[in-house]
Order: sequence, then structure tokens, then C-alpha cells
Amino acid sequence: MTTKKNPVLVPDHTYVPKHEIITKKEAEEVLTKFNCKPTELPLIFVNDPAIMGLGVKPGDMIKITRNSATAGEGVYYRYVVEV
Repeated sequence: MTTKKNPVLVPDHTYVPKHEIITKKEAEEVLTKFNCKPTELPLIFVNDPAIMGLGVKPGDMIKITRNSATAGEGVYYRYVVEV
């Protein structure tokens, strides 16, 4: 007997932090703040399951907000690239 499992959408999973696309202006502010180029940020692939439903394209920048028991909230940035 086989049972069908309902697929879990990765962005809706409990342990996946909030991912959001930031505007070009916000991206420029982040790059200025960290004094870096977009390609020097950690990279995330356009087909990453966590950002599938956001409608991202290569060249976008993603802001990831994670909850932490010790730090409260941590913000991370990723640069979207093609596979």
C-alpha cells in the first residue's frame, strides 16, 4: 500500500527563514555599507528552493532574516546568480 504525501513548499516551511527581494536602491546602500561588489557577497542560485516563488532573476539581491535565540534577529544578504 502506498500513501501519498502532500508536498511541503520550502518557503512556507517552519525552519526556512524569511527571504525577500530588495530594491536596487537598498542593494546599493548595502554594498556601500559593506564596501563590496555584488559578486563578493555570498551567492544564491536562481533555482534555490527557498526563493522559487519570489520571481527572482540573476542580478537581484536577497535579504534573509533569521531569528536567533542569542542575537534576536540576524540579517544576511545573497546575490542571485544563474546556475
